[in-house]
Order: sequence, then C-alpha cells, then structure tokens
Amino acid sequence: MARILITSAIPYINGIKHLGNLVGSQLPSDLYARYMRARGHEVMLICATDVHGTPADLAAGFRLSFDHFGRSSSPQNHRLTQHLAGRLADAGLIEEVSEQQVYSEADGRFLPDRYIEGTCPNCGYDRARGDQCENCTKQLDPTDLIEPRSAISGSTDLEVRETKHLYLKQSQMRDQLNTWIDSKSDWPILTTSIAKKWLHDGDGLQDRGITRDLEWGVPVKRGTEDWPGMEGKVFYVWFDAPIEYIACAAEWTEANGLSDADWERWWRTDKGADDVRYVQFMGKDNVPFHTLSFPATIMGSGEPWKLVDYIKSFNYLNY
Repeated sequence: MARILITSAIPYINGIKHLGNLVGSQLPSDLYARYMRARGHEVMLICATDVHGTPADLAAGFRLSFDHFGRSSSPQNHRLTQHLAGRLADAGLIEEVSEQQVYSEADGRFLPDRYIEGTCPNCGYDRARGDQCENCTKQLDPTDLIEPRSAISGSTDLEVRETKHLYLKQSQMRDQLNTWIDSKSDWPILTTSIAKKWLHDGDGLQDRGITRDLEWGVPVKRGTEDWPGMEGKVFYVWFDAPIEYIACAAEWTEANGLSDADWERWWRTDKGADDVRYVQFMGKDNVPFHTLSFPATIMGSGEPWKLVDYIKSFNYLNY
C-alpha cells in the first residue's frame, strides 16, 4: 500500500465561483484521490482558500472528498511562513530592495499587484494583471503594464512611489531547480515547457518580491523575531499561499486531535515522508509558482521538506 499526498491549486478568485478552479484542479484531484483510495492506498487530499489574495468566493463544496480544506490565514500558516522566511534569510536567499510600487490617489492606497490591470507588454492582452498575464502567462510587475488602471476604482490616476521590500533570490537557485525539473521525465509537456520557459527565456529566472504594503496578510517576521524596516508589511500572497499546503496538513491534525507527527509524516522526509508520492493538480497559470517559486522556498530553507513528484497541469477552460 502506497501513501499518496494530493494537493489542488489553492483558489482565489474575484467575484464569481470559477468553473476553471473546479475543472482545472479540484475535480481531477478528487477523482485521482477517490481512485487511489479505492485501490487501497493511504491518501491525503488537501486544499485551502487563499484569503490573503483577491477576495475568494469559492466554497469548499462541490461534494469533493478533501481530507481537510484550510485557509491561508490560519495560525499554522502564519508560523510556518515566518519560519521559512527566517530560514531563507539565514541562507542568504533574501535581500532587501528599494523598489517602485504603484499608489492610487483615487483609492488612497498602494495597490496589490492583482488590483492593477493594463495591457501586457508581451502579447498585447488588455486585461493583464500586475503580477501575471493570464493570456500568455508571462510574469509581470505592475510597472510593466501599458496604460495601467486600478481594478478597484478604474482610475488611471496612479503614481509610482518608492518603498522597500524583501526579495527571494530565486536566480541563485536556477541551476538546482533546472536539475530537479530535468529529473522529472514523466511530467506533462505543458508543465515542463512552462517551467523551462521561465527558467531560460530572456534573462532567465528573476528574483521576486515576497512582501507588500498591505494591512491584511501574514506579518513580516524573521522566524519569531521582528524584521527591522519591514514594520507594517505582510508577505506577498505567492510566497505564503503555497506554504499553506503544508500548514493545511497541520490544521488537519489539530482539528482531529492528532500530533505533529501525524502531519510531518506527509511532509518531512526525515519523519517518514520519503516514501510519499506527492501529486499536484493545477491550471497552467499556477505552474511557474509550483515548479519554481515554491520549490525554491522549501529547497532554500535547507530543511527536509517533501518536493512534488508529479504536476498535472491543464490548459484554460474558456466559457
């Protein structure tokens, strides 16, 4: 009997329940989990709502067989995100950078990347977001957009102001990530082609900001200690959201009166997870973060976390 760990892409959406979340990640992960259980294997199927990103309106419903459906605002995710940030800093993989960030006069606030829309400089799509173009999947910064506007108010009265943020030095891990991805000969072509594109196109894998000027999110700390200069800032959603996969299992054990050993055997290779097969399901827009950024986080920590064995990715469902 094998042990199968399965995660479905953590949904956060804007306004409506998104059929793509169901078809592109949650339904196939549920089918796979039910099949593996029927074969007699021990299965852990987990997911969560990303409550730190764009407002989520997707219930943990649809009669899917999640062992646990968590939330990225949980105390477990706060602690683990801050812990991993501290480990990365100790490893020299986090850098403080002064950068330009978009401020909306009409909204009276710095705008999160996904609250800025405009035209993609790569493909010309006119509804690209400030972190990624959903049409061509290119990773973006808000200042890359042509004719940017606030997704909150629609205002174009935007101003670029200087602020300081923490960056994950992904570029230092390019070779390690490339070797790891090359070892996955059974991955779908869609998965590996997107990962390779991000690794090698243009200037290759870029360092990425992991903090934002927001009131809602995981407060920036270096482990349990305050992070000087980062007061009032929170971790960026694409840093803390994938960490919730691990934290979700810790939530599950607490909800069921179990011990840390019960979730660690799924996630730590020094606690028994070396014989776990870990499978992820997601739409193609999530592939770069799950093949590069999240692996860079857990590899860079220097701790024995379980890496994904197989990523099943899907093209968009248009309707």
